[in-house]
Amino acid sequence: MGFLDNMGIWIYFIIFFGKILEVTVATVRVVLINRGEKKIGAFIAFFEILIWLFVTGTVLDGFQEDILRVVVFALAFSIGNYLGSWMENKLAFGLSSIQVIVPNNEQSHELLDDLRQSEFAVTIIKGQGKDGERDLMVLHLLRKRIPEAMKIIHSHLENAVIIINDVKTLKGGYIKK
Repeated sequence: MGFLDNMGIWIYFIIFFGKILEVTVATVRVVLINRGEKKIGAFIAFFEILIWLFVTGTVLDGFQEDILRVVVFALAFSIGNYLGSWMENKLAFGLSSIQVIVPNNEQSHELLDDLRQSEFAVTIIKGQGKDGERDLMVLHLLRKRIPEAMKIIHSHLENAVIIINDVKTLKGGYIKK
């Protein structure tokens, strides 16, 4: 990579920020593919591999004379993983399921009404817990709406048992993808 030979300190910035970008994009791509967004994932993969080839080629071209390139590359890889997982969490692709175990009382009925008024689909399953009758509320929702649902749940019952799971496939029901 002859045009990068006389870059001086800038080569480290190119490696550092290029690798962070590549790993962040790779993390988002993997999540998209795992959540069924194969076409978008494949499109992103094209740009990811271009960045990877450029950055990795830059490191391999001169690492024997300049070991600092390898250290910068490894550091950027770590930071890119962190940023990729942070970004994926903010983008919140996909679907989730929330299960809420609550006592069968007036508070839980008010919670149910508020959730439904906020356009959450809620299914109630009757159960028996150690301390008496319980309702199991099951919600399937877009991951982006989890904070909204949690806020409503906590406003009614701070000590409710809450289980959140990722959903890969959902057919039928109330959610429109």
